[in-house]
Amino acid sequence: MATGIPPTHWVNPNPPAPSQKPPATTVGGIGWLRAHLFSTAANSVLTLATLWVLYWIGERLARWLAGAFWEPIWANRKLFATGIYPSEQLGQPAVVLLLVCALFGLSAGRWGSIMRTVGIGLAALLLLLALIPLGGMAQAVMAAGLALLLGGYWLGARGWVASRWLVAGWVLSGPLTFVLLLGGVELPLLGASPAVDSSLWGGLMLTMLLAVVGIALSFPVGVLLALGRRSKLPVIRYFSIGYIELIRGVPLITLLFMGMTMLPLFLPGGWGNPSQLVRAMTAITFFSAAYLAENVRGGLQAIPKGQYEAADALGLSGLDSLRFIILPQALVKVIPAIVGQFIGLFKDTSLVSLVGLLELVAVAKAVIQQPEWLGVAGGVAKEVYVFVGLIFFLFSYGMSFASRRLESKLGFGKR
Repeated sequence: MATGIPPTHWVNPNPPAPSQKPPATTVGGIGWLRAHLFSTAANSVLTLATLWVLYWIGERLARWLAGAFWEPIWANRKLFATGIYPSEQLGQPAVVLLLVCALFGLSAGRWGSIMRTVGIGLAALLLLLALIPLGGMAQAVMAAGLALLLGGYWLGARGWVASRWLVAGWVLSGPLTFVLLLGGVELPLLGASPAVDSSLWGGLMLTMLLAVVGIALSFPVGVLLALGRRSKLPVIRYFSIGYIELIRGVPLITLLFMGMTMLPLFLPGGWGNPSQLVRAMTAITFFSAAYLAENVRGGLQAIPKGQYEAADALGLSGLDSLRFIILPQALVKVIPAIVGQFIGLFKDTSLVSLVGLLELVAVAKAVIQQPEWLGVAGGVAKEVYVFVGLIFFLFSYGMSFASRRLESKLGFGKR
């Protein structure tokens, strides 16, 4: 009786062809090049032209780097770092650096996310500076900062420091930084003495200080202005609109000159005469806040009306709905625009050299004009400006990289 099961000796008359290896031109490196760079005749021509341009640029850049004269940068490394801040009192900026390293380490371990990314970049920079022969004391400070950063991360990752104490530490670090840099705390072991005029601050220290203060102060002001522009109260709404449109209608350099000449006129008589540094910080903060307000307003407008209705249905107050529902969503939507504004603010700090502050670009101009380098063939301007440009690029790219990491972690742009 037939069972329907083929006999064991049955052989398929049409066996499948044995599997073949894929062509060598479609796999591996050759396959990738063919698929991405030489897929068509037009792409092949474009690839070859791009390679030729890159070779042309790289060959001339390598030739210039080989013969570049970097001695002015090395000889003025202290000037690039802290300007004309008194050398005998550099222990106080060192204390500020160690404080920031400790806070970044604790924050990276406790909160992770973007703080961890920034902490990794800071650790790499400190390690590099600790290895470069900047001098015994400078290298020791960099090594101590790296140790505090790593130790703080270890403590923060184990949850030994509460978040509220970290927030308090960051808030207090601002005024403490100014107290230390102004010489308000005497450090006899480091040879420090009080009273360092803020006009002596300069270099990368001043550039970073202007950028950090501008970012930290302009962000809350910008958020308040964005909310005020959408307010139902006419006084608040029209004031916010007027401020934003007025500030955005003039260049930053105009605000800097106005801050230098007119800021004391708007202050009470007992407040004294603010320093040039405070005037520049005020102008930068007001300028950045106006642009930041428009970025935040764009995020607020992107929130669906249903989110506001859901907050009302939950019985949340206006403040709670903003804190827990509206603002978190709005700020996430405009992270690229906000970070772009911060990067622009960091680069715009170079304009304060026009009002008498010795920030990084002003230091570069001063180094170029030093008498000992005037006789160098071809001058030293190219080397100095390339060095300054590299510093700006590294910090700007660091902010951009941290922004992308934050967007990725938050799932921004993904469905």
